Amino acid sequence: MAPRAYWKGTLKLSLVSCPVVLYPATTAAEKTRFHLINRETGNRLKQQMIDSETGDIVESDQKGRGYELRKGKYVEIEPEELEAVQIESNHTIDIESFVPSEEVDQRFLNHPYYIAPDGKAAVDAFAVIRDAMKDQDRVALAKIVLTNREHVMAIEPRGKGLLGTTLRFPYELRDEDQFFDDIKSPKITKDMVELAGHILQSKAAHFDPSKFKDEYENALKALVKRKASGKTIELPEPEERPSNVINLMDALKQSLKGRGGGKKTAKSHARRATGRRKTAKKAHRSTARHRKAG
Repeated sequence: MAPRAYWKGTLKLSLVSCPVVLYPATTAAEKTRFHLINRETGNRLKQQMIDSETGDIVESDQKGRGYELRKGKYVEIEPEELEAVQIESNHTIDIESFVPSEEVDQRFLNHPYYIAPDGKAAVDAFAVIRDAMKDQDRVALAKIVLTNREHVMAIEPRGKGLLGTTLRFPYELRDEDQFFDDIKSPKITKDMVELAGHILQSKAAHFDPSKFKDEYENALKALVKRKASGKTIELPEPEERPSNVINLMDALKQSLKGRGGGKKTAKSHARRATGRRKTAKKAHRSTARHRKAG
């Protein structure tokens, strides 16, 4: 059964447009979730709203929205007042510009969606837009209204379809300087950097999400299965924390040795040393011949 579309509308590029559908590219359906229950009865608990000052239960018809102006002082906003600023969706993904893919700052990436043509009649126009983007290696920036809010969406080719990712606005990002300014700039020797580089090379791989394993999720499922079958859950012994006092150079060497890179590095150094000796011998023989000829 085909998944239900999250959004339907039109992808528009200047005068070219085609009907499209959006599907969420992510899901949390497989995540283990827990409910609050009454330990005595085993029944699920329901949450209630409580007035923070009086402690009284607040019924649904008494609930409203308020913005805190200052501590404990709120201005109430009515639902109809919110409607005055809500943007009505025109069900159009309006492409405004194309930017080089490498210029897209990953910090802005938010929620991904799959974009597919809606019906056979839309396939030709959809393919034209998709393939033009492939040829130019560009990412489209478009505007779209989702859940009564306007979003900027980055759109790029993905297989036979398109991947649209909503972007965060600049005010949603924290300034990196407040976290990085206090980082010191110590003097690191060239040998340390080279050793770290060898470790990086020994761990070189390709991006393969199929190798990602959610160990905690697997452990949760196993725990629930054991408990449901009546087995006792035994707590593991706490591991001893290693000392934080380390010699960085020794740690780098030990890491390289642990990856089996020690021998390779030694051989590499030996090859370079042999090469230097051969070069020196050649230079010596060349100088000797030159003197003899003179």
